[in-house]
Amino acid sequence: MRSFSTIFLGFASLLSLLFTEPAAAQPAAAASSAASSKTVQPILTGWRFRQAGKDNWAPAVVPGCVHTDLLATKQIEDPLYRDNEMKLQWIGHTDWDYETTFDVTPAMLQRQHLELVFKGLDTYADVTLNGQAILHTDNMFREWRAEAKPQLKAGANHLLVHFRSPLNEVAGLPQKYGYNLFAINDEQAMGIVGEKGPVLSPYTRKAPYHYGWDWGPRFVTSGIWQPVQLEVWDAAKITDFHVVQRQLSPQTAQLNLVVTYEGAAAASGPATLLVETTGPDGQPGPRIEQAVTLQPNRHDVTADLRLPNPKLWYPAGYGAQPLYSFKAHLLQNGKPLDDARTRIGLRTVELRREKDAYGKSFEFVVNGIPIFAKGVNWIPADIFQTRVTPTRYHKLLQAAKDCNMNMVRVWGGGIYENQYFYDTCDEMGLLVWQDFLFACSFYPGDQPFLDNVREEVTYQVRRLRDHPSIAIWVGNNENEVAWQQWGVPEKMGSHKLEVWSNYLKLYRDLIPTVLHEQDPARPYWSSSPSSDFEDMAGSQTNGDMHYWDVWGGTAPISDYEKQVPRFMSEYGFQSFPELKSVAQFTVPADHDIASPVMKEHQRSAVGNPRLKEYLLRDYKEPKDFASFLYVSQVLQAQAIKLSAEHLRRSRPRTMGSMYWQLDDCWGVASWSSIDYYGRWKALQYYAKRFYAPVLVSPHEEGDNVRFYVVSDRTTATPASLQVRLLDLNGKVLYQQATPLQVAPLASQVYLDIPKAKLLKSHDANRVVLSCELTANGQTLSSNTHYFALPKKMALPKANITATWQQSSDSTYQVTLVSKTLAREVWLSLSQGDGFFEDNYFDLLPGQTKTLTFKGEGAASLTELRKRLVVRTLADAF
Repeated sequence: MRSFSTIFLGFASLLSLLFTEPAAAQPAAAASSAASSKTVQPILTGWRFRQAGKDNWAPAVVPGCVHTDLLATKQIEDPLYRDNEMKLQWIGHTDWDYETTFDVTPAMLQRQHLELVFKGLDTYADVTLNGQAILHTDNMFREWRAEAKPQLKAGANHLLVHFRSPLNEVAGLPQKYGYNLFAINDEQAMGIVGEKGPVLSPYTRKAPYHYGWDWGPRFVTSGIWQPVQLEVWDAAKITDFHVVQRQLSPQTAQLNLVVTYEGAAAASGPATLLVETTGPDGQPGPRIEQAVTLQPNRHDVTADLRLPNPKLWYPAGYGAQPLYSFKAHLLQNGKPLDDARTRIGLRTVELRREKDAYGKSFEFVVNGIPIFAKGVNWIPADIFQTRVTPTRYHKLLQAAKDCNMNMVRVWGGGIYENQYFYDTCDEMGLLVWQDFLFACSFYPGDQPFLDNVREEVTYQVRRLRDHPSIAIWVGNNENEVAWQQWGVPEKMGSHKLEVWSNYLKLYRDLIPTVLHEQDPARPYWSSSPSSDFEDMAGSQTNGDMHYWDVWGGTAPISDYEKQVPRFMSEYGFQSFPELKSVAQFTVPADHDIASPVMKEHQRSAVGNPRLKEYLLRDYKEPKDFASFLYVSQVLQAQAIKLSAEHLRRSRPRTMGSMYWQLDDCWGVASWSSIDYYGRWKALQYYAKRFYAPVLVSPHEEGDNVRFYVVSDRTTATPASLQVRLLDLNGKVLYQQATPLQVAPLASQVYLDIPKAKLLKSHDANRVVLSCELTANGQTLSSNTHYFALPKKMALPKANITATWQQSSDSTYQVTLVSKTLAREVWLSLSQGDGFFEDNYFDLLPGQTKTLTFKGEGAASLTELRKRLVVRTLADAF
C-alpha cells in the first residue's frame, strides 16, 4: 500500500521514560490529594524468582529478564563470555516464576477501579493475584491490563507471574499446521546452537533477535521486561492524548487535540477538559477549557487550537528541533480526575514517489526540503534489553548525530524501542525509519495470530505516533525479497499460496488498516526492500534497495559503484572489534580467528573465510592477531566509504544511504561501526567524513579523475578546492587551486583532470592525491585518493611525533606530525580508555594535525604520553 498522505505532524512524549509507556497515558509526577484523582502505584520492588517447580527463590530485578536475574544471583556465569552461550540454552526451555507482594490500603479499595498494568511481559505468562488467575499473555510487544479490585484485599497482596517457555509453548505448531515456516536467521535454521527441529520464532510475538541472528547470540528470554503498576481511578481516566496537525503555514499551525478517556460504568455529569501549552522557549502558550459530559466506556474529546508563528522542527543539519509541550487535565467539580502530557514537533513530511528520468523517485521531503538520508541501521544495543541505560542510548544516538547522520532505521528483527530512544531522536533531529517487528520470516495467518498482531500494532502506533522523528512505518524487513529471490515458494511447496496469502493479510491489509485508523498521515511502506508491488523488491529504479552482493555474494567491493538505487536502505561489510574489546569476552588463548571461542563470536557461517578473502584481495597478510583486527576495520571502513560516497554522488537519482549497522548486542565480529563496548571502529570515524554536510569526493572515471562536491546545504557555498599530488615523502608533484560556488542540495563535478596529467611519469604505487575544500579559512571536507591497492604500495614506516597539551581536567589536545605519509593512523591507549575525536585518518607528510582527546578516569599528562599507542597501516604487516 502506498503512503496515505504527504502531510504529518510529529510528536513526542514529554516524559523521557526509560520504558515503553504510552505518552498519553502518563500520570502526573505526583499523585493529587483529591480523592477522585487517578493514582499510580509502581510495583517494582520485592520481586523474587525461581525455576518453576523448584523452591530455589532468589531476588529479581524488575524490569529485567531471567538471564540477568540468574547472572546477578550468581546462578550462571556471564552468558556473553567465551562459549558460555552454549551451556545456557536450557534457560529458554524452562518455565519460570516471579512473585512479589504489595500493599493496598482500605481507602484504595473504596475506589471504583483498581487495575494491574503490565507494560510488557516476555512472553507467555499466567498472572495470579492472591491465588486467582487474572491474566494470560502471549505478546511481548503489548501492554496488558486486568481489573483487580475483586481479587485485592487490604494489606499485603501476593502477585505471581508464571512464564512458560517460549520454545516449548509453540514446539507442536509446525506439526499442527502441517508445514514448517521460513525463518532464515533463527539459530535452529542456522544450526549454531545445535538444536534440531523446525524454526519456532515466527509463531511467537517476541523479539526475533532473541532466537539468534548472524551477528547475535541465541538467548530466548522470559521475564517482566517493562514496569508493573497499580492504577486506581474513579469516574474516568485518560487513555490517550494525541495532537493532529490540520494545517501548517509560517503564520499559523492549526491543531486538533484528541483526548481519549474511559468512563466508569456509572460515569455521568458535566466535566471539564483543560489543555495547557508550553512553547519551545518554555513560555506558556494558548490555553483551552472545554465542557465535557462524562459517559461510560471509551470516548474521544476533541478541541481545536491555533499556534501563531509556529517554529518548525527540522532533521539534523537542516535547522533546529523546537518542541511544543501540552498537558491535558480532566476535571469534575473542579477536582482533577486524570491528566496526560505530550510533546510535539511541527513539520511536514512526504515520501515523494514521482516518475522521472530514472524510474520512480523515493525521497523524504521535510518542510518542503528534499532530504538525502544519511543514516544507519539500528539493532537492540544488548541481547538483554533492560541493560541498555539512558546513558548508553544517548551515547549511541549522539555518535550518529556527531557523524552527520540524520536518519536511523529501527530494524524489524529487534524491538520497538523505549520512549527515551524516540525522545532523544526528537531532540537530536534524527529521523526514524520504523519497521514493524517482522524480519526474514513468514508468519501464521490464523485469526488468533492476526488479532494478536492487530492489538500489538494498535498499541505501538498509538504509543509512538506523536514523535516528530518517526518518518515512516515499514511492514517488515526483507520478507518480500525473500519470497521473490530466496526460494521461499519452493520451500513451502503445496502450501505456498496459503503462506503468501498470510503475507498479504498482514502487510497489505491488517497493518495499513490500523494505520489508517490511528496514524493516517504518516507514510507506510509494506516491506524493506520493496517497490510497493510495482516491480521486483530491490529494484534499481523503484523503491528502496538492500544490496548484499558485496560481502554476501563475494562480489568485488568496486561493484558497490554499479548500484544506483533510488534509496539504499541496507548494505554493509564486516569487521572485528579491536583487541581491547575482544579481550573482554575472551582469554589470550582464544586470540586466533579460528579458535572455537572466536568462531562462536562470529555468527556468519561464511564470516571469517570471507573476511580474509576480501582482506587479501587488497592488503598483505597481517602479521598477528591484533593487526588482523585492525586491518579488518580499515577494510570495512574503506568499503563503506566507497559505497556511501558513490551514493551521495548519485544524488538526486539516489536519495538515501543507510549502512548496516551502528551498534552490537554483544561482543562479536559484525557489520557494526561501534562495538558492543562502545568503542568506535574505523567505520564510525569514516562516517563523520563521508557524511559531512559538504563532501569533496574524487573519483576515477575512465582516463580522468573527476572531483565531485556534494552539498546538503540549502544555500550556495563559496569555496576553494585545492588538489595536490604528493610523493610519500611530501614532495608536491602537482597542485591546483580552484574557486567554486557549491550548488545547494546537489552533487556536481567541479573539476576534471586527466590521470596522465596528474601522474605524468610518477609511480602510482608511491603517490597520494590530496583534496581539500575550504571556505572562510575553515576546512569543509578533505579526502585522499590512491591509484594503487594498499598491498602494492611501498608504504614507509612512519615516525609520528605526538605533542600533548592539557585543556581541562579530562580534555587534552594532541598534535601529530610525520615526515612521511602515515596511512590509517589509529590512536589508542595501552591502558585505560578515552575518546579521540578523530581517528583512522591519513596524515600527509609534513602535515600538522591537532585533535581533542577526552579521558575516562584519572590519568596524568605524563601517564597519557606513556600510554599513547600510534599505529599505521604500514605497522600491520
